[in-house]
Amino acid sequence: MSAIPPIRLDIQPAKMGIDIQRGQWDIRQPQPTMEMHTTPTTIEMSSPQGEIHIDQSRAWDALGIGSNITFMNRIYSQSKDIALQGIASIVAKGNRLAAIEKGGNPIADMAAERAFEPSSMNYLGEASYDNVDLDYTPHKVEIEVNPGHVSIEVTPHFPEISYTPGKVSFYVQQYPKAEMIPPEIDTKV
Repeated sequence: MSAIPPIRLDIQPAKMGIDIQRGQWDIRQPQPTMEMHTTPTTIEMSSPQGEIHIDQSRAWDALGIGSNITFMNRIYSQSKDIALQGIASIVAKGNRLAAIEKGGNPIADMAAERAFEPSSMNYLGEASYDNVDLDYTPHKVEIEVNPGHVSIEVTPHFPEISYTPGKVSFYVQQYPKAEMIPPEIDTKV
C-alpha cells in the first residue's frame, strides 16, 4: 500500500498597518500693550530773607557822637566831682601864687600847664570790641511738595490657540492568504 502524500497548506496571515500623525497645538500670546504716563513731583521752596537789626549806639557813644541825652547824662553825673576837682585846683593854684618866696613865675608856669592839661571830664562812652549789637531773626524756609503720580494702562492680549487634529490611517499591509498545494500523485500505475 502506498501512502497518500499530505496536502500542503501555506497560510499567510493578514498584516495591518497604522500611521498616526499626532495633533498639533499652536499657542501664542502677544505681549500686552502698556502705556505709562508720569507726572513728576514738584517742590517749591521759598526762603524769606531774615531780618537783621544793628544797634551801634554804644559805638557812636564811645566815639563821643552818640545821642545828646546820653552825653548830657554823662556830664551831669560827673559834674559834682568835676566841680570839687575845680575847687581843689583853684585852691592849689592860689597856694602857688601865694608862695612868692619860692621864686619863679607861677602865672606863666600855670598858663603853660593849662594849655596841655587834659580835661577831667570824660564825655566818651566805654570803648569795647562788642559795642555793636547784632540781632538776627531768621525766617523759616517754606517747602511745598506736590507729589507726582504714575498712571499705567495695560491692554492684555488673549492667547491665540490653533489646533491641527491628528490623523490615524489604517491600511492592510499584507492580505491574508491561504494556499492549498495538493500533493503530486503519480497516476501511472
